[in-house]
Amino acid sequence: MRTRPLKVALLGCGVVGSEVARIMTTHADDLAARIGAPVELAGVAVRRPSKVREGIDPALVTTDATALVKRGDIDVVVEVIGGIEPARTLITTAFEYGASVVSANKALLAQDGAALHAAANEHGEDLYYEAAVAGAIPLIRPLRESLAGDKINRVMGIVNGTTNFILDKMDSTGAGYQEALDEATALGYAEADPTADVEGFDAAAKAAILAGIAFHTRVRLDDVYREGMAEVTASDFASAKAMGCTIKLLAICERAADGGSVTARVHPAMIPLTHPLASVRGAYNAVFVESDASGQLMFYGPGAGGAPTASAVLGDLVAVCRNRLSGATGPGESAYAALPVSPMGDVVTRYHISLDVADKPGVLAQVATVFAEHGVSIDTVRQQGKDGEASLVVVTHRASDASLTGTVEALRKLDTVRGVASIMRVEGE
Repeated sequence: MRTRPLKVALLGCGVVGSEVARIMTTHADDLAARIGAPVELAGVAVRRPSKVREGIDPALVTTDATALVKRGDIDVVVEVIGGIEPARTLITTAFEYGASVVSANKALLAQDGAALHAAANEHGEDLYYEAAVAGAIPLIRPLRESLAGDKINRVMGIVNGTTNFILDKMDSTGAGYQEALDEATALGYAEADPTADVEGFDAAAKAAILAGIAFHTRVRLDDVYREGMAEVTASDFASAKAMGCTIKLLAICERAADGGSVTARVHPAMIPLTHPLASVRGAYNAVFVESDASGQLMFYGPGAGGAPTASAVLGDLVAVCRNRLSGATGPGESAYAALPVSPMGDVVTRYHISLDVADKPGVLAQVATVFAEHGVSIDTVRQQGKDGEASLVVVTHRASDASLTGTVEALRKLDTVRGVASIMRVEGE
């Protein structure tokens, strides 16, 4: 075993960073045996140096992250500060000064992954980011390496634990959205400002990363259609149960049937109770992968939290350190396919539409005519009425999102349609 330690700079020492430091210390002998050389925590960049950090030598703590990555003797920089800046500049500076990078920064990778990969390649360094998607679940490396010889057609998953906890609580207890969100906040699953989670921004960043890897195509955050879950109601769950379904916030990345384009989207959807993703409870994550040769695969586990995310970071750290010792680098960006990213309007799926309508003769015929005029075929219709008011639930056959949008716009113009209560896509069938 090499005796000179590999030096690691840690940028950020919050929930994840503190766990990375703890595991590096408590598992030091095991890590050294697995890598072939000891690893040494050479510095920790933080914003508040006065905070007591158990198990970390205060002499290692600094507020000057730039100086830390510019030292020249750092082998690996672990970036867990998040956000776009200063993380982007610190990562590119690390490459310039001869360090490889392990990151958990989904937002930055979704926005500037191509530029970061190019910088890593230019300087002959590694960029690993298993922890950026689905916490402890091994997902990035299987997609980049284990399935490198296969053709992936679809990646669909629950990639945000907060939203899955909320929807699971609504499903299992009948709670409303706000009640379930309040419980998630009280238990520490939701941030004080849950916008990034419940509006789908977090999941959309992860979808961009997954689509790029799965389809060997550059997919940025702006390419991902995003729809939040704040409008999901107890009535939606009742309708889902009537169909033998539940509701999940899904990240869906698909290759077109002709293989000529891809789509990436995040939105609530009904999925059959028989689908493996339907049984994912609480704050857990799961990702369902469909490919030509291997068929259907599912990756499941804790998708967030300090220790699970740190586990993924340390797995990358071991891989990068091994590469460094052997003088090699791991797989970089694979974007050779360069497939176009199609707009949401091209997506084809089924839909569940709930309408508030006047309870009088001829309404159903009018509604059916609108669907037919826009080329959307109806599968089932359920109508309930009382005292001049009625609800009409329509489930369609597969149709394009553009056709469904045109249908809904036309329905809203009918005098007999008082309102469109909800629109939910139906997936996983």
